[in-house]
Amino acid sequence: MAETKETKEKKVKETKEDKDYKRQQQKEEEYFDSLVRIYSKDVPGNKKVYTGLTYIKGVSWTISNAICRTLNLDKKVKISDLSKEQIEAIEAFLQNPQLYDYLKNRQRDYESGTSKHIVTNDLEMVRDFDIKRMRQIKSYKGMRHALKQPVRGQRTRSHFRTTGIAVGVKKKGKGGK
Repeated sequence: MAETKETKEKKVKETKEDKDYKRQQQKEEEYFDSLVRIYSKDVPGNKKVYTGLTYIKGVSWTISNAICRTLNLDKKVKISDLSKEQIEAIEAFLQNPQLYDYLKNRQRDYESGTSKHIVTNDLEMVRDFDIKRMRQIKSYKGMRHALKQPVRGQRTRSHFRTTGIAVGVKKKGKGGK
């Protein structure tokens, strides 16, 4: 009887492992089969619209909610179920969002003076230009960036010491000096 119990337990363990493996493969297949390209970003098609839009850099939960409301999209629908017209409408909205200024991520732009909402790689580029400008005009924040120190007022007594150049111990030369 002991042998039968052991063999049954092995079969149960094998079936659980097999089920887990099959489940994992199905998830991977679903992920790769249903990638939807929105605004030059691959979004998994198994995600809901409300969640999936946040995969795009520059789109927060608030902006995702605004997109769903203005375009009358159901938040609970999966992204793979969206039609091409709906995806094009989302991309058009992201190019020129009709939002309140306080929801946009670039208020009173330095160059144009208008409020914009910047998405994807443009967001990184604009951020880098802002940091370069601050360094060039030698503002306090620019100097902190140049020194690789924290910019937003954090304390530096106990941390941020290792961000600089590592200093090694120099061996004595011959002659005792």
